[in-house]
Amino acid sequence: MIRFLELVRKEARAILTDPVIMLTVLGGVVFYSFLYPLPYSGQVPREQPVGVVDLDGSVLSRQLTRWIDATPELQVCARPGSIGEAEALVTRHELAGFVVIRENFRRDLLLGRPVHLAVAGDATFFLVYGAVAEGAATAAGTLGAQIKVGRLLASGQEIRLAARRWTSFGLNARPVFNTTLGYVNYVVPAVFLLILQQTLLIGLGVLGGTQNARRLRGERGYWMDHPAWQVLTVRTLIFLGIYAVLFLYSTGFCFEYYGVPRHAAPGELLRLALPFLLAVIGLGTVLGQLLERRDLATQIVLFSSLPLVFTSGFVWPEHLVPAPLLALAALVPSTPAIQAFLRLNQMGADFSQIAPLWTQLWVQAVVYGLLAWWLLRRNARSAAGAVEGETFSHSAR
Repeated sequence: MIRFLELVRKEARAILTDPVIMLTVLGGVVFYSFLYPLPYSGQVPREQPVGVVDLDGSVLSRQLTRWIDATPELQVCARPGSIGEAEALVTRHELAGFVVIRENFRRDLLLGRPVHLAVAGDATFFLVYGAVAEGAATAAGTLGAQIKVGRLLASGQEIRLAARRWTSFGLNARPVFNTTLGYVNYVVPAVFLLILQQTLLIGLGVLGGTQNARRLRGERGYWMDHPAWQVLTVRTLIFLGIYAVLFLYSTGFCFEYYGVPRHAAPGELLRLALPFLLAVIGLGTVLGQLLERRDLATQIVLFSSLPLVFTSGFVWPEHLVPAPLLALAALVPSTPAIQAFLRLNQMGADFSQIAPLWTQLWVQAVVYGLLAWWLLRRNARSAAGAVEGETFSHSAR
């Protein structure tokens, strides 16, 4: 028991006194919890500055310009005289986009001919570009509806019937899960889980890489004087305690701060977090035992972050991702954890509905845990063999 407590003290000291590990674990989670959602704190783009190139100069074109300005997505800030002038304003980032009302716009509308509006936007930011297209389409659709209803009235239709007949169907859109249709509610909950995983993997990779570097230099550390299962148990308990607090911080304070809806009980979230954190700790320990330098952990984990985002199924549709990539992503704990978390917390699913994903996380926790134990024991034995061989060499001399 005394030796076990001594191992706890030394392991905790090695983790808590390493500035790289603590900066990554604590600083990384807290820093990114504010940095990442900051550009999207407004949820959806509003009042984007646009220009209107009115080549028709008619009453209807000016009315369309006013309606474009009245949409919540757009604000008409300029009226360039030509397309080239409008493109120059967009290039200088003075405008987010522009709408071109072509010549004979009013004449073609009154004659019932097809009318086309040209819409251009700065596609550097996809959300801004989408807002420009949506605002222009809304204004144009409203103008088209007004003209069609006017024609029905002129033909003798009663006003209520004409208002119903201008379109063949009615749309009453009610968002169920993402009620604000905002970016924060959609992406941030899943990204927070990925941030927890990546920082935990880096912390464990740095710890393991540091110890391997010392072992290869012939140094003998405390982790070699204890059985591998004890080292793994202590390491798991310490990181599990740290990340249980960080998980509550991310799903508690951060969700409250950004107004992210919560439909799952705290007990259900912790029940899901347990196998997720255990699986990541096992995978991180495996990564650390395979590295010979501590700096490699950060490079490997950061390089994998973006592919994991697009293969987790919440940013990009799974059916558009190649099957081999999906198979590889399924080996990483964040993939089933994100899917389970979004269904449980964002969509209000019962825990029984995420049971297969929960089971997948437990399988990963067991497999990666056993692999981590085997690698810890192998490295410790190889170090002991190297020391014995060196001792025998000196004795022979």
